[in-house]
Amino acid sequence: MQIYFCGSIRGGRQDVEVYQRIVKKLQCFGRVLTEHVSHSALSERGEDAVLDGDKAIHDRDMEWLNISDVIVAEVTQPSLGVGYELGRAVAMNKRILCLFRPSSGRVLSAMIRGADDGSEGCVFKVRDYAEEEIEGILEEYFGELTKK
Repeated sequence: MQIYFCGSIRGGRQDVEVYQRIVKKLQCFGRVLTEHVSHSALSERGEDAVLDGDKAIHDRDMEWLNISDVIVAEVTQPSLGVGYELGRAVAMNKRILCLFRPSSGRVLSAMIRGADDGSEGCVFKVRDYAEEEIEGILEEYFGELTKK
């Protein structure tokens, strides 16, 4: 299974340790195409020094998004890039799991929370979580995916 993980880079790296836990668990279920998002050496400046600029990053990430089977996004730290990726994934009719920590004191965008209609068959899911629950939530989500 090809997994596309979304997390804030230029929007802020405050949750990088959470991203690391998520990516480590996701690797149990398949290949994480965007594991670099969890690297602590990646700063808010992003990858622009490593690659050929923003266009190359966009094109590479859109290719990964296109070939992915499922998208998992940590959406607690607001990020324009993550929002863009989620919008594109919806347009591609991808399965999407968004993870949000209410303990952050933030309020999740209505455009993200409202995309989950609460129905059994909805491909866009939003789960609120506490950090100690993350592995269990991912096990449950991917367990359900493999049953389908």
